[in-house]
This record gives sequence, structure tokens and C-alpha cells, in this order.
Amino acid sequence: FSEHSKTTMELQHIANHNQALSKEIPLDLPADCSLSLSGTTFLIVAYSAIMAVGLIGNSCLVYVIMRYKEMRNVTNIFIVNLSCSDILMCIVCLPVTIIYTLMDHWILGDTLCKLTPFIQCISVTVSIFSLVLIAMERYQLIVHPTGWKPVVCQSYLAVAVIWIVACLISVPFLSYSVLISPFQNLSMPFSDHVVCMERWPTVEERRAYTTSLVIFQYFLPLILIMFCYMHIYLRLKRRKDMVERGRNTTQKKNKGSTRINAMLFALVMVFTLSWLPLNVFNTVFDWNHEAIPSCSHDIIFSLCHLTAMASACLNPVIYGFLNSNFQKHLKSTLLRCRCWGVAERYETVPLSTVSTEVTKGSILSNGSISINT
Repeated sequence: FSEHSKTTMELQHIANHNQALSKEIPLDLPADCSLSLSGTTFLIVAYSAIMAVGLIGNSCLVYVIMRYKEMRNVTNIFIVNLSCSDILMCIVCLPVTIIYTLMDHWILGDTLCKLTPFIQCISVTVSIFSLVLIAMERYQLIVHPTGWKPVVCQSYLAVAVIWIVACLISVPFLSYSVLISPFQNLSMPFSDHVVCMERWPTVEERRAYTTSLVIFQYFLPLILIMFCYMHIYLRLKRRKDMVERGRNTTQKKNKGSTRINAMLFALVMVFTLSWLPLNVFNTVFDWNHEAIPSCSHDIIFSLCHLTAMASACLNPVIYGFLNSNFQKHLKSTLLRCRCWGVAERYETVPLSTVSTEVTKGSILSNGSISINT
């Protein structure tokens, strides 16, 4: 989940070139495989659009859920956590990717070189673990309705544990992400350029870590999520005949539950499909990088990475389309913001200056009411 795959292949060509120079063996530098102007423009526009939509959408989602107390249930707390991880990725990872794509070398210093892959790994881990907790909460609520049910305070504790675990999993990126000057021994105009990549003690350790990430950060959580939602689907299907014979209120409640489960399952599918290409690319690169054509490497990586980043802006869109309560509260919030100036003008006159209290003896003889002011 870092930029290492983009630069490792380039450094391998440069290492071979340096070795050839030391042995006085003529060897040409690799052909120019950089993106075209139109390709670079497309990536910059696409990353910028994802960053803007992701920031605005997820910020609105977090604000509405935290603003209205009735929206703060266990499921929504986990969705807020999912949105916060997406916001973190939009603020840190996407701008760095845009700059790196534009400059084609690292200009952001050693600190961001370490923090960017670290934060991206944290964000992915928090996202998938949040989806796991959502699935488990729905499973407990629907499959075991009379059993233990998590409460809001427990969901906050679970969120804290998720972030701690995600930070621990991501620590190797802080240790092994370094700046390297691959051109320092060559007489070239760009000999002072540096790249940000991972430098592991051995290739085996890097493969063990990245493979473990793919397993524990993608495949195992998705298997658990699919298990929960399959049981939920079978239980709801089993209740269908009973619900149809019940009252209309029961039917309405069942439709609402089905709608919520469809929304949550859609969030899982978006995450699965968005991150699948990048996981496949990183796995192939780690174990058999020769299978990826040299000149197609950058464009394939960029498209896979762009697809993964798209999940950051799709989550609030799905939640907004499929959650009527969120739509209602969002409209209320937008209307209140638009009418804020008008409301403020009316509130300048204190209500205490006008009394509508009807006191004893204020009823006149003709039956009219005297209002004290």
C-alpha cells in the first residue's frame, strides 16, 4: 500500500547500469516510459476530484451523525470512524500522490516519506476493521436478537482499539521508508533527485510483511464479513413469510432493516472491488515483478491506486443515497446554514420583552382579554 512498487523497478535498472559502468560494459539506460501529458493531466484531475468529493462528502457525513443525537447509534459510530479514515487519506495521501505524479521525484522531505505510507496503511486497516465491526454488530442484532447487544460507549472503545492496532500494524513503514539518491553516481542533470521507497533488510522480510498485510488486511476480514452477511440474508429470508402475515408496522420495520443491510453490504462491496486491483498488483510485483512490463508499470500502478482511492469518495455517496434519515438531517442542516442570516436578524429582539401571560383579573367585563406587556 505504498509507493515502493513505483520506484523499485526504476532503481533496479539504475543499479544494473551502475554495475555495468564499473565493469566498463556498455549498457543503455531504460527507455523513457514516463506518462504522456494527457495521461498525467488525467491522473491529476482524477486524484483532485476524488480528494474534493471525499473531503466534502465524508465531512458532511461526520458532521450530521455527530450533530444529531438520534443518529449516534453503534452502526453510525463505526461509519463515522470509516469516514474519518477516508478524510485522513484525502488530506495526507492524495495530495502527496498528486505532487509525486507531477514531479516524478520526491520533493516533500524525509518526514512525509515515512508518514505517507504509514498513514495510508492505518487508513486501510481502520476502514476494513470498521466494516468488520459493522457486520458483526448487524449479525448480533439480526441473527441473535435476544442476545448481547453492543452499546454506544462500547463502540467508542472499539474505535480506540482499532486505531491502536492499525498504528502497530503500520509501524514498519516508519522504519523502512527512506529517501534514496539513485542517480548520485551518474553525470546527469537530475543527479540530485531523490525517491521515496522502502528499504528492507532482506527481500524475504518485505515479502513476508506485504503478504501478511494482504491476508490480514483484506482477505480474512472480507471472509468474516461475507460470513456475517450471508447469515443475515438467510435469517431475513427465513422471516419473510412471518413478516408478510404480520402487521403493516412489522412489514415497514422489516423493509427499513433490509434497506440498512443493503447499504452496509454496498459499502463492503465498494471496498472489496476498489482495493482488489491494487492488492493483486502488489502481490504480483512482490513475487514476480518480471511479469509486469517495464513501460506499463507506472500506468498500471497509477490506475490500480486511483481505483483504490476512489473508495474514499464512494462511501458517503452510498450512505447518502440509501439512508433517508441522513438525507433529512443533511437538508435540515443546509437549510439552517442558508437561512442563518435571516434567523439571526429575528433573534436580535429578546423574547422576554413580550409577555403573553394572562393574569388574574385581566378579563374585562365585555369578555375581551387584556394582555400585559
